[in-house]
Amino acid sequence: MLKKVDSSQLKVGMYVHDLSCDWMTHPFVRNRFLLRSDDEIRKIVQAGIHDVVIDSGKGLDVQDAPTVAQARAETERELVQIAAAAPQVVTRVSLGMELARATQVRRQASSLVRTVMADVRLGKAVEIDRVQHTVQDITESILRNPGALVGLLRIKSKDDYTFLHSVSVCALLVAFCRSRGIDGATTHQAGLGGLLHDTGKALVPDSVLNKPGPLTPEEFALIKRHPRDGYDILCRSPELGAIPLDIALHHHERRDGSGYPDHLAGDAISELAQMAAIVDVYDALTSDRSYHKGVAAAEALRKIYEWSKFHFNPVFAQDFMRCVGIYPVGTMVMLESGRLAVVIEAHESNLLAPKVNVFFSTKSKTYIKPETVDLSRGFGFGGADKIVGHESAAKWQVDPMRFLSLADA
Repeated sequence: MLKKVDSSQLKVGMYVHDLSCDWMTHPFVRNRFLLRSDDEIRKIVQAGIHDVVIDSGKGLDVQDAPTVAQARAETERELVQIAAAAPQVVTRVSLGMELARATQVRRQASSLVRTVMADVRLGKAVEIDRVQHTVQDITESILRNPGALVGLLRIKSKDDYTFLHSVSVCALLVAFCRSRGIDGATTHQAGLGGLLHDTGKALVPDSVLNKPGPLTPEEFALIKRHPRDGYDILCRSPELGAIPLDIALHHHERRDGSGYPDHLAGDAISELAQMAAIVDVYDALTSDRSYHKGVAAAEALRKIYEWSKFHFNPVFAQDFMRCVGIYPVGTMVMLESGRLAVVIEAHESNLLAPKVNVFFSTKSKTYIKPETVDLSRGFGFGGADKIVGHESAAKWQVDPMRFLSLADA
């Protein structure tokens, strides 16, 4: 039986099933193993890992510990309550109208990040003017309809992850700032930091960045240098302000002091760097990478909520959950009717009942005539269906992004 325990409850003889740590960075070669020494337990604690999943069928048990299912159910109840308080998102244009422009912004921004990384590898300075224009384009798309660009950025291949991750962090951070009422000038500076936050990874060998298995201690040390390297590189561009430099340097810091490079804790980490840390982890968790399959948005939010007890500011974490919602635009869901649908718009007061485009029948295993369904409405009013849960596009071999706009389907 899988149970969730505090790391302080670990004993030699327990079988670790999941270390529950962000970024898949921990001091062990394997993710699952039998604890054989107190030194292994000490390494877990020193890595800032607070919650661990054990398998009581393969090792010692903790009798009163909740099962993973019980812990998850309780967390999801709390998430629904948090997300229910989300403010209404004002959009200037429809999702369908913004998709074409957002597609162009996504392509141009990804190309720019590729150029920045290539220039850095050649020892060239970052052309901040070009970055400024791209951040402005991203911001304007978010202001018109945040769901379009953020939804498109949910789809990344393992090969273009490094570049599109930077674009995603920029777009999500801009949307996050907007939802928290941060002024436009500060939001723009935060967007610059989001787009450039991983500049230091240009100095990390591709063989390490794209390694399909766990990193060795030496490789992890290389990865941990990228915030400082990125900061040093960006300091060569005097027109870049303090906010993007701070985000580049401190987006891996954690409130309990377990982050890097400076092991800052609590409010010693700036508000925007803390926000960037949440966005960075969220996008990493929801993306396919060389060493792990991306998880559903709700699962990523559940992890962030759990980690907010130690790693993230709980207020910022909850604000981010309200910003992106339980079912972000672009999420593929299974309906009670057995149909697959893609979320196109959140409901202003009921985040569990968004507007979706249905396009596939799991009963007949065939595409069906696409239609828009407002899940908040009753039978005969374009509704009368219910979300059962998230579904994997790979499982059904479908492309939900084709149906974000029915005009393009």
